[in-house]
Amino acid sequence: MRVVCCGLTTLDLTYVVDEMPRADQKVTARSIRTEVGGPAANAARTALALGAEVRLVTALGSSPFADLARQGLEGIEVEDLAASEFEVPISSVVVDSQGQRQVVSRNAAGLTRTTPPRSVRGADAVLVDGHLMEAQIRVAREAQRYGVTVLFDGGSYKPGTEDLASLVDIAAVSADFTFPRGGDTLRRLLDLGADLALQTRGARPIVVESVRGRKWVPVPQVEVVDTLGAGDVFHGALTVAFARGDRPLDAVEFASGIAARSVQAPGALGWAASP
Repeated sequence: MRVVCCGLTTLDLTYVVDEMPRADQKVTARSIRTEVGGPAANAARTALALGAEVRLVTALGSSPFADLARQGLEGIEVEDLAASEFEVPISSVVVDSQGQRQVVSRNAAGLTRTTPPRSVRGADAVLVDGHLMEAQIRVAREAQRYGVTVLFDGGSYKPGTEDLASLVDIAAVSADFTFPRGGDTLRRLLDLGADLALQTRGARPIVVESVRGRKWVPVPQVEVVDTLGAGDVFHGALTVAFARGDRPLDAVEFASGIAARSVQAPGALGWAASP
């Protein structure tokens, strides 16, 4: 399986606390860890853990933090589109004893220009996450030309989303994703050109929409340790499933199962180290 993930990489500083701090309150963390984050990067790491050959098209630059990020991407072919002065975004993450999280991140807001991405011809599936919009539109357009399946990870609406969504085959969005004018999100994604649109809703069933109608896929109910990156893991697993030719509902069930494993271990990829 050959998978290309295009989008955001961050460096996550994660603090584990007993309970979330209130306004003007200081708490002491039980532990802290530093690891790679970002939707596309975590999806790429998931695809690698599931046995795929992976290329990550992203923006890192040449700061010391970028070097740390590259260490966390070992085994993945990294294509850096950023100029050398770009600084990889840093996210501050707080996780409480119930596995719930708060995240503060700058994303790729400081990126003013990118180099053109290399060809995705020969890939089995491509994932785009709505960041690095200009590069992603180019990647998705080329993938469409060569008949490569394109998946969209929609965490939130961003300028250019409609243009990107018109080029994807599978649109998988979060419960927080809405279009500016509202309406039925999944139907809107189908109208833009997706063959399949689905929405994850945490522990509630995943809503799956196609021209054949709407279905709901149950989510495994598990004890939650850490929800950080669970959505990214879902999208990475979904990309692998479509890359190997799974049927749509089978692909959604497979990805849901991997995401359920991910929330039972600390960090986005803690599940990959578990037996």
